[in-house]
Amino acid sequence: MKLPPVRLNSTPVSIHQFTPVRQSRYLMVTPLMFPRISSASEPTFSQSVPRLDPLHPPRVPKRTVSLETPAVHHHNHQRALVMQRKEHYRYHQTWRKPFYGSCTEREDYKSDVRQQLKRQMEEKREEHMHQLASRAEEAEFLQEVGRMALSRERQQMIQYRQAMSYYRDENKKLMEQSWRDRALIRSLEAVRERELLHHNPINWSGTLK
Repeated sequence: MKLPPVRLNSTPVSIHQFTPVRQSRYLMVTPLMFPRISSASEPTFSQSVPRLDPLHPPRVPKRTVSLETPAVHHHNHQRALVMQRKEHYRYHQTWRKPFYGSCTEREDYKSDVRQQLKRQMEEKREEHMHQLASRAEEAEFLQEVGRMALSRERQQMIQYRQAMSYYRDENKKLMEQSWRDRALIRSLEAVRERELLHHNPINWSGTLK
């Protein structure tokens, strides 16, 4: 069976009858109505066009197998074009004034540029001063750490010298005491030997002293 062709109008599609229109026995065309998209050539864009879902178009209570979606896709395509035109207009409006604007607009643009440069210079100066202050604090902290380390090393060196001096003095005392003990022992042995020689002399002729 050959179905008759169905013609769909471009956006907006407005069918005032809300009852399905029977084209044939097996084809049902559901009435659709979409908002009109304004042209993007105007300088102001205050209208926000919503995006439509092709599978769930507005004012369609139930989706059927005979649902046609070219009108919805055309609406979304027109919406994308409007958004592109808005972005293009916004982008070109940013550099139009300094080149093609009036004297007042050019002077305002130059004033804004000077203010931005001054603000950037001030921010850079503040950042540089902050870096200098942080470096000064870091240098002071490192100097304090170095002073503490030197003081600790000096104190350790003093304690080491005191310990070595005490060790030296004690060794000297022990050595002197050992020398005195040896001298005393030698003198006692010499006295004992003299007494023994006096009682029992080996040299009867007295030639040995």
